[in-house]
Amino acid sequence: MTTPFVGGWTEELTRARLHVVTGKGGTGKTTVAAALAIALATGGRRVLLVEVEERQGIAQLFDRAPLPYAEERIASAPDGGEIRALAVDADAAFMEYLAMFYNLGFAGRTLRRMGAIEFVTTLAPGLRDVLQTGKVKECVGRTDAAGRHMYDHVVLDAPPTGRVVKFLDVTRAVQDVAKVGPIKGQSEGVVRLMHSGDTAVHLVTLLEEMPVRETLDAVAELDGADLRPGAVFVNRVRPARLADRSLPAAASGRVDAARVRTGLAAVGLELPKDELAGLVEETVEHAVRVQAEQRARELLAEADLPALELPELVDGVDVGALYELAETLVDQGVR
Repeated sequence: MTTPFVGGWTEELTRARLHVVTGKGGTGKTTVAAALAIALATGGRRVLLVEVEERQGIAQLFDRAPLPYAEERIASAPDGGEIRALAVDADAAFMEYLAMFYNLGFAGRTLRRMGAIEFVTTLAPGLRDVLQTGKVKECVGRTDAAGRHMYDHVVLDAPPTGRVVKFLDVTRAVQDVAKVGPIKGQSEGVVRLMHSGDTAVHLVTLLEEMPVRETLDAVAELDGADLRPGAVFVNRVRPARLADRSLPAAASGRVDAARVRTGLAAVGLELPKDELAGLVEETVEHAVRVQAEQRARELLAEADLPALELPELVDGVDVGALYELAETLVDQGVR
């Protein structure tokens, strides 16, 4: 019997303004982040989709040229929504900080030509993450002349689960470096945002043991760091083709080939002996997979978090598929 997940999108998640998306490598976190951005923009909202790993994953998904260090409109959403995207470059963010806080625009460009910025970020590896989270915080908090937020939501395609807590909490870890001045105030603002109800950290997983266990470890690590886990996105969910009562026997290899032949004949299908044997073998493999996925569901239920499911896309992921996934999320309450 399929183990149900906790209910989907909640009012608390609707109120969040920064949606951090993480997951074990290979689970499709960038795809989920993009689909979530479209879903959140549905209904006339403006959403910013941000990446920080310098992979240009967003540009690839939306089939466009690499993104510059600037917020560009990349897509529209149903009912008048808008999605913009930003690829955060640590060096450019450093120059922006120098210009913003110390009026060192020209000097900053000189430092960059001299390689000083690369030297500093290599000397203090955490500084690169500080610059990136600082830029995300600035986007979340930016307002227009009327005091309204520029973006209803910001979706951050974050580093994988093994590194996400260190990434999100790096500013607090290095806060003592700047004890006074504007950067100290900026750092305190980043810490407040990351640990507030405005931020939710969503986890992407597959119905496989390793991704599920890493998801549970990440939830425990987030709780320990006082960072708020949001929802679990179960990606690439495949339908079960067998009734629950048939699974144990089929998974054990007890598939009656004669009954299969009779059933096929009843609908006018006659298969050669070798093809019938192949069909029986596929049935056993399918039953084994479904049982493994059921165990993964039971394990994932321990997280006690809202969960949303996204189907497997047999034809791969393109822009059209992103909108299909977004519609699935809207149907599960994302707004």
